Amino acid sequence: MKTKVAVILSGCGVYDGAEIQESVLTLLALARAGAEVSCLAPDIAQRQVIDHANGDELVEEDRNVMVESARISRGEILPLDNAKADDFDAFIYVGGFGVAKNLSSYAFDGADYDVDPAVIDLIQATHAAGKPQGFMCIAPVLAARALGDQHVKLTIGNDAVTVAALEAKGAHHVDCSVDSIVVDRSNRVATTPAYMLAQSIIEAESGINQLVDAVLNLRL
Repeated sequence: MKTKVAVILSGCGVYDGAEIQESVLTLLALARAGAEVSCLAPDIAQRQVIDHANGDELVEEDRNVMVESARISRGEILPLDNAKADDFDAFIYVGGFGVAKNLSSYAFDGADYDVDPAVIDLIQATHAAGKPQGFMCIAPVLAARALGDQHVKLTIGNDAVTVAALEAKGAHHVDCSVDSIVVDRSNRVATTPAYMLAQSIIEAESGINQLVDAVLNLRL
């Protein structure tokens, strides 16, 4: 029986949604591993819409996180609010500013950030069920908020400001190179810096491949 993995997206595009290259690398690694993959995203409005050609905010334009995420998944998308830990064997959260803007308020509130309640509930329910979870790039901010009381061990690389914000939530940060991962076996969480440090898709690929392998191997 194939391992059922949910990949959580936060829009489409590094500056206001899910990081596309991280998303594709994750989906490719899971496909190569023979996993059965479903993409999920919250059915909510984006906090910002960014013109990726010049970095300007398009203040008059509204976009939906789930609709935009479906661009990456070729139309196959499920609403995150309906997802339950029992529906899947593992969960992977892709990075990108959508994590910091749509799934959380980190981009706007810094260390005082919070996370969408549906995301918190899903992460905590998955943890309680003993199922593995992976978080890449900036997505460990979600794990720190949801599992900080479990003193979850994780990494975003080595950015001091972000590290301080995560540790303020109770997480234990471990500095990590772009081509490696941090695995918290007791909490069944794997993390990698990806584009928090990567300068190219090749650099991002190594850590993401290792994260996918770790998540699949952390299953009970």
